Amino acid sequence: MNNRPSLLDPRILVATGFGAGYLPWAPGTWGSLLAAVAAWPITVHLGWQGLLVAALIAAIIGVPATETYQHASRRLDPGEVVIDEVAGQWLALAACPLDPAWWLAGFAAFRLFDVLKPPPAGWIDREYKTPAGVMLDDLVAGLYAVALILVARWAVAPHA
Repeated sequence: MNNRPSLLDPRILVATGFGAGYLPWAPGTWGSLLAAVAAWPITVHLGWQGLLVAALIAAIIGVPATETYQHASRRLDPGEVVIDEVAGQWLALAACPLDPAWWLAGFAAFRLFDVLKPPPAGWIDREYKTPAGVMLDDLVAGLYAVALILVARWAVAPHA
């Protein structure tokens, strides 16, 4: 796309995950990867609770940033907007121990549910092209990932 909104606008910068959404092929995966890398130091310094707060902040600031991008691009659900992946990925990773294997599992679980969009995520994605709707389907995917991760953690160490 040649007429991309400018990253000089801070709202566009946020919406695109600091430009990660402009990378070629699978911008949602790039946004999730950015989120996974950024989540590690957040979790090291602030714990899983801090990562949950960061996810909430990303969701809150992501809604108006998404709206700005929608207006600038004249599209309702532009793939370049990845702040929703950041919020959903951070939600999923908050359930993971600080261990590279679990981090990879959390990344994969979120991507799986973000792509498959099990109900109600798929319904939200189809019916609500509002900025909040763009954010909400990824938060639902993040919740599905949390559930899967918690079950996996219990299965690996049921008495821990």
